[in-house]
Amino acid sequence: MLPDILAVVSGGLVGLVLGLLGGGGSILAVPLLLYLVGMDDPHLAIGTSAVAVSLSALVNLILHARQGTIKWPCAITFAVSGSLGALVGAAVGKAVDGQKLLLAFAVAMFAVGVSMLLRKPNAGNADVRITPGIAARLIPTGFITGAASGFFGIGGGFLIVPGLIGATNMAMLNAVGSSLVAVTAFGAATAASYAVSGLVDWKIAGLFVLGGLAGGFIGQRMSTLLAGKKGALTRIFAGFIFVTATYIAWKSLA
Repeated sequence: MLPDILAVVSGGLVGLVLGLLGGGGSILAVPLLLYLVGMDDPHLAIGTSAVAVSLSALVNLILHARQGTIKWPCAITFAVSGSLGALVGAAVGKAVDGQKLLLAFAVAMFAVGVSMLLRKPNAGNADVRITPGIAARLIPTGFITGAASGFFGIGGGFLIVPGLIGATNMAMLNAVGSSLVAVTAFGAATAASYAVSGLVDWKIAGLFVLGGLAGGFIGQRMSTLLAGKKGALTRIFAGFIFVTATYIAWKSLA
């Protein structure tokens, strides 16, 4: 009973961060499943988090689609290429020793923290259209990003957003919305790979998503009230990510 409650609480925390800051929260899914919910197998935690992240991203994707912020041709091209990369990354991740995988995950968390601190305000072309040249950049960028997402079992938004901007020069608002197409696809591909190997706890994943929906609703409401303090909140959360990454690295090395 307690692990079930903790799964809902964990999902709520991730959803709260996503709703409040608009990204970065999903990186906490694996640490929460391991150290709060109490999963013993890193691979099981990664597979379960991939399901939760994919479903949570799908909900947010619907919201952004209604707002018209998604550049669909660019997003789909990136997502299709990246889904193939995610399958490759997941296959490699499952073959890596659990503790070594956690150490690599800690490094990825540091990258997320740095990415959040370096995030720039809205810029770029809000009217971008896909061209052969843009597609030629989107496909390899999507594949590499997807491979990283599949390997670590994370949404990978911290890589997807700058990847989309770098390949298309689209505006940040459009990149965030379009990234959700890729996060949903990458998570689904990773989850499918882990599910085939029996490395998904479906009950925990469902409870995690349930908590995430509630947390996301609260986070979105709070984001309006705390809009002027979003920069400070991002820095605080990035600091928390650094502390968590340090702890994971220490545990994996110990």
